[in-house]
Amino acid sequence: MEGSPKPPAKHSWLERLSAFLMREPEDREQLVELLHAAFERNLMDADALSMIEGVLQVSDLRAGDIMVPRAQIDTINVAEPIARFMPMVLETGHSRFPVYEGNRDQVIGILLAKDLLRYFVDPDSFDLRDSLRPAVFIPESKRLNVLLKEFRANRNHMAVVVDEYGGVAGLVTIEDVIEQIIGDIEDEYDFDETEDHLLQDRDGSWRVKAVTEVADFNEALGVDLPTDEFDTIGGLVVHQFGHLPKRGERVEAFGLQFEVLRADSRRLYSLQVSRARHGGPDAA
Repeated sequence: MEGSPKPPAKHSWLERLSAFLMREPEDREQLVELLHAAFERNLMDADALSMIEGVLQVSDLRAGDIMVPRAQIDTINVAEPIARFMPMVLETGHSRFPVYEGNRDQVIGILLAKDLLRYFVDPDSFDLRDSLRPAVFIPESKRLNVLLKEFRANRNHMAVVVDEYGGVAGLVTIEDVIEQIIGDIEDEYDFDETEDHLLQDRDGSWRVKAVTEVADFNEALGVDLPTDEFDTIGGLVVHQFGHLPKRGERVEAFGLQFEVLRADSRRLYSLQVSRARHGGPDAA
């Protein structure tokens, strides 16, 4: 009907958030408070709030804060025959490996796992050294927001972190940086979408969700971990580490080896559990 008023347009959550934030915050703390207030008013959902907080956090973190430590990097010696390191490549499932010559501080390049396919096509003509991609070296002090920008600009996915003496301190991937913003990125090795909390692999090890109750864990593996202090296996394992561990970190306790499969800066998600090789006494 002509002349009738039109219904007001429905504003997007971003427009409503912008209106809510019209009064400019004076510092980071006020900004975070406004964002949480916007969440409480249903102007944004929990995922959006978490991502914005992650973006703010990335600007404060440095490469040394999130790197995989040197001791946990899976590396390849350029002098080794492919048959010797291939089982490690298959077992870890990584897409990239630092390659060194002489000692682990002398990284000469990065091997893409997919480039090994050429070896199986024509082993005689394959040269590992010629297949390496250039390695990128960064200091531990490199800010993550700057590193992410460089990753995107140079199309790199991995950087070797070096200490003040030029030695290898750790490793950072573009996935590690992005996970600080959006949370952990699942891959084909994750099983968090399954209903099972414990899955046994062919090699006898177990994949275990961190929320698994210790009593259920004990029953499945036939062990006797203490149940008086922690309800979940994740809580028990974090206590053994003494800190919130990163993916790839390992600890031995109670005659078992626990390896972190999934974790981010906020929580532990899943573990790989196997019998400890030396079966020593329980960890403290």
